[in-house]
Amino acid sequence: MLLAVNHFITSSIPCPNHEGLRKAHPYQSLPVKVLSSLNRFSDFKTLEATSLPSAPRKVCDCFDLYNELVPYGKAWSWQKSFVNEKKALIGRNEDCPDTLIVLQHDPVYTMGTGSSDEFLNFDPEDAPYKVYRTERGGEVTYHGPGQLVMYPIINLRNHKMDLHWYLRALEEVVIRVLDKTFSIKASRLDGLTGVWVGNQKLAAIGIRVTQWITYHGLALNVTTDLTPFERIVPCGIRDRQVGSIKGLLEESQSIIECGGANVRYLNDRELIDVAHKSLIQEFSEIFQLRIHKKTNSLKSSSLKAKSPTLVLCLRRCRQMDVAGVEDAAAEIATAPP
Repeated sequence: MLLAVNHFITSSIPCPNHEGLRKAHPYQSLPVKVLSSLNRFSDFKTLEATSLPSAPRKVCDCFDLYNELVPYGKAWSWQKSFVNEKKALIGRNEDCPDTLIVLQHDPVYTMGTGSSDEFLNFDPEDAPYKVYRTERGGEVTYHGPGQLVMYPIINLRNHKMDLHWYLRALEEVVIRVLDKTFSIKASRLDGLTGVWVGNQKLAAIGIRVTQWITYHGLALNVTTDLTPFERIVPCGIRDRQVGSIKGLLEESQSIIECGGANVRYLNDRELIDVAHKSLIQEFSEIFQLRIHKKTNSLKSSSLKAKSPTLVLCLRRCRQMDVAGVEDAAAEIATAPP
C-alpha cells in the first residue's frame, strides 16, 4: 500500500540566498539542486554520449503496469518470454520490435549472477522477503512498493551495439527525469553504475544482454520505504547510502518555504504518477522510440488468447530455471549496479 505523505511542487521560488535553487518548471518541478564532485561527464558530453541519429522512430510496445504490484517471478518470466520471442524473430530474419515493461514489485530481494551472500545481513534460509538469484549483472538489491521499475527488452542492433553506451543511456533517462521534473541535479559516480544525488543512490541498474537483446533494467526509488535496504549491502557498496525522490523533497521543504512561495502538495500516488510519466517520456527521447501502449494485460490468459508465439515462449521458459546463466558464449552479462 502506498502511504499518502504530502510533498510539494511550486512554480516560483524567491529564495535569493540559496544559490543551489533555480526557478522551477511550471507545475511539475522542485528546486532541489545537489551537485556531486564526482560527476564524470559534463552536460554536453553526457548528451553526446546518449544521443541517436535523427531517423523515423521505431515503435516500442509498452506494457504499462506502473500502478500494479507485480510478483518478481512473474515479471521475470515475462522478460524471458519476450527475449525468446525476439530471438526467434531474428532467427527468421523478421522485424524485432522493442518492448518496455513498467511496474512496481511486491517486496523482494534480487541478486545478480555473481552476487555474494556476504552482502546479505540475514540468513538466506530465513529471509525477510523472497530472494531471487537472477542472471543480471551486479550484487543484491531490493524492490518494493513506491519504486518504479523499467524493463526494456530491446534489440541493440536497432540502436547501438555497445553495452557501455546502453548503460549510460539508462542512467541518462533517470538523470533527465530528476532534472526536468523535480529540478534535482543527479550525476554518475566514477566506477559505479547507477544514478546518484550526492552520496545517495536513487536508481540502480542491472542488465543482461543475450544476442544483443537486453532485459532486466533500472529501478528508481520514488516513494520507496528504504528500511528493507538496511538488511543488505545494496549493490555491494558499503560506503554509500540509498535515497529516494520523496526523501530528497522532504529534506528540501524548509528551503522551499523560506520565501513564502506558493506551494502545491503532492501525495505519494501523485509523485509516482508524475515520475512515471516523465520516465516514459525520457526513455522515448533517449532511445528515439515511439511508445505504443498495449491495452491488453500481461497476464498468461491474455497472452494465450492473443499471442500464440509468446505462449510458446512461455512454455519454453518453464524449462529454464535460471534462464541465460549457462547460455552460449554470445550471452553477455554486464555491469554491477
